[in-house]
Amino acid sequence: MDSYDFVIVGAGSAGCVLANRLTESGRHRVLLLEAGGSDRNFWVRMPIGYGKTFHHPELNWRYTSEPVPGLGDRETYWPRGKVLGGSSAINAMVFIRGQREDYDSWEALGNPGWGWRGVGEVFRRMEDNLAGADEHRGAAAR
Repeated sequence: MDSYDFVIVGAGSAGCVLANRLTESGRHRVLLLEAGGSDRNFWVRMPIGYGKTFHHPELNWRYTSEPVPGLGDRETYWPRGKVLGGSSAINAMVFIRGQREDYDSWEALGNPGWGWRGVGEVFRRMEDNLAGADEHRGAAAR
């Protein structure tokens, strides 16, 4: 029987990054579980294919909210990725870092390392700029 140091439920962006970081030293064994299937789908791979993934039952959990009083008790649609990569696989390749002030306010509320200086370095490590590294983005070794 296999044993693992960590079990991660969900192979979305966060789960995949966490599994990678926990295993990169070779000291830890990680079991990464994903309920959805492969992201090797035409509509996931095509940059404009996100429109087809938003209601695709094999790629999307297709959640709806409870009735929202402020919206006349209507339900709202919440597309969520049902593939390796999670919702990031079906979100039209959109990525937003957030505002510097938000991170700094989280740190000021007592969350060390969550200020812009701390998370900014993480963004630099994960983003690759073909023009080379600068103060905002890093560059992968080629």
